[in-house]
Amino acid sequence: MRKSRRKFDEEHEEHMDEAWLLPYSDLLTLLLALFIVLFAASSINKSKYEAIMESFKSELSGTQVENSQVGLAPTPATVVQQQKPPVQSIQPVNKQKDVELDKLKEKLEAYIEKNHLHATVTLQNTKRGVEVTLKDVILFDPGKADLKKSSFKTLNAIVGLMKTVPNPISIEGHTDNVPIGNAAFSSNWELSSARAVSVLHYFELKHISHKRLQFTGYGEYKPIYRNDTKEHRQANRRVNIVVLRNT
Repeated sequence: MRKSRRKFDEEHEEHMDEAWLLPYSDLLTLLLALFIVLFAASSINKSKYEAIMESFKSELSGTQVENSQVGLAPTPATVVQQQKPPVQSIQPVNKQKDVELDKLKEKLEAYIEKNHLHATVTLQNTKRGVEVTLKDVILFDPGKADLKKSSFKTLNAIVGLMKTVPNPISIEGHTDNVPIGNAAFSSNWELSSARAVSVLHYFELKHISHKRLQFTGYGEYKPIYRNDTKEHRQANRRVNIVVLRNT
């Protein structure tokens, strides 16, 4: 009886010693799952990583994951591309007003041609606007800033055409580099400014709004040519009337 009891106790102890295998195998399974998760997380995107973690939690907690795409499923997540709005063509600003300036230039060209003024009046279309250049001989006597009566006809024609557009007008006086030698003006700056003001007042007298008018005297500091000949100095003595583009 004692031998049977001892044999039973030994078999029972041997059976108890093998019980540790179950948690050990569970631990190995968890470690394997952890290594798989770490390896997978190193090469997948964020959404797939979150899905793997959900699957891993499901295995640990025993809950069922409803999404069939979670875990290590090879099917990539669908990328939804947002359609870009169509690029709208940019229309030129103030296109209509540019057309009006082009028409003004054509009318000024026709007037210059008709009255044979090419020697004293020139015209060009610039980034600033339509620029009319009048040599000083058509407007002033030497060293003076009072308009000659003979200039009124040309100025009246220019004023009439300027009234066909609402654009601002810049009147700019220029001289050569010969020092002024009279008591009325102490420098070419003052002479060029006084001449620009005279034209401005004439335009205002002919009912061009003073709000459209501005003047500048540049003196000798913006010449067209070098002041090395009589012809070049005469070309540098001028008044520019610029119909400015609206910005």
